[in-house]
Amino acid sequence: MPVDSLDVSLGLPFGLGRIGGTWKPKDDERKAAWEMYVELITRVSVAELGDDEGLVREALTSLHSVFGTTRDILRKYGPDVAQPAKDADVSFGRLSVGLLNGCLRPFLSKWHPRLADHESRRPPEVTAVEWERQWAEAAQARAELAAVRQVATRYAEILGEVCDAPDLLHAVDRDAAPI
Repeated sequence: MPVDSLDVSLGLPFGLGRIGGTWKPKDDERKAAWEMYVELITRVSVAELGDDEGLVREALTSLHSVFGTTRDILRKYGPDVAQPAKDADVSFGRLSVGLLNGCLRPFLSKWHPRLADHESRRPPEVTAVEWERQWAEAAQARAELAAVRQVATRYAEILGEVCDAPDLLHAVDRDAAPI
């Protein structure tokens, strides 16, 4: 059963503060929450990326696409999803834009140009994967990506609760024995 009221707190990484308060989601906010929940849980934004897995470039691209998706959802549902309900502080719009501008934008603004600079110097005989693995800042970028992932995961959990979705974040148990 969907919640009528939820106290939310979304701590932002890198000492950028938090977004929080009471959210009393309206029907359109629940629909928007489901759309964003599906988007987030199917991206690297909430999937753990091990040291030898994937590329930072892929993660940056995936996170960047969340901006377009958020804009589309906000346009689709209109200004009502940005206005908190009576006796509430938070709305879908406030949380979503807060995630973009308080978490994803600072991360992407820092790491996209640094990685692009490194990529521009790749010798033709070295693969993109090998070259990124040689990047001196790769470990720091991945560590900050993990901090962003924690915030995005918490945001997805909040959205899932608001739209009464099953827990799809933990659909795969990496520690389970194979069948």
